[in-house]
Amino acid sequence: MAKGFTFKQFHVNDHGCGMPVSTDGVMLGAWAALPVSGQILDIGTGSGLLALIVAQRTAEHGNAITAIEVDDGAAQAARRNFADSLWAPRIGLAHQTIQGWASQQPAGSVAAIVCNPPYFNHGEQADCQARATARHTDTLPHHELLAAIRHLLSPSGVASLILPVYEGEQLIESARAHQLFCQRVCEVKTTERKAPGRLLIALTAGPSAQLNEQLVIHQNGEYSQAFVALTKAFYLKM
Repeated sequence: MAKGFTFKQFHVNDHGCGMPVSTDGVMLGAWAALPVSGQILDIGTGSGLLALIVAQRTAEHGNAITAIEVDDGAAQAARRNFADSLWAPRIGLAHQTIQGWASQQPAGSVAAIVCNPPYFNHGEQADCQARATARHTDTLPHHELLAAIRHLLSPSGVASLILPVYEGEQLIESARAHQLFCQRVCEVKTTERKAPGRLLIALTAGPSAQLNEQLVIHQNGEYSQAFVALTKAFYLKM
């Protein structure tokens, strides 16, 4: 049996990646606003999960997708996963930092950005260097991430991210200093009675009214209708 995680239209082998395939990544990939034309960027692709979800969602339009990954093992895994997919010709991998890649690109050249960023700002890091890179902001401080997003994002573009609630609220506040504004935010709760654990965030380069949403993953011991509707194009058993 193939290692990793099999979705309806692709397989992800996450061996060697700091962070394995996660519900966070699937939710973000399914929720993110995507354009009908223009380049799409996946910052910190890891195993390539987000880039592959985006590729599936844009199959009709054929957008070019660039996936950025700094970690050696994750970049190798993503490259294999892209090559084995239906959309290999239009997914490119840049094995470098987003800071370095962004500095080589024209301003406003990206139509949409997706990113499941590291969020630990302090505390003990994971023993595995790949996991530490994926989880900790040492290699990608949020102010540098926001600066790269602001430089790259087109005037009509949307950058979609997922973070824990506190870190997400901090990022939304910090984004304003970079002239990025929260267009849409979704509180994600594992059950109705629990407090939100994640924020799905959509940033734009121009001010707009903020749309507030909520997603509950489990209801009555099953996946909620809203979660199934969001993710059924990807999960095998939905």
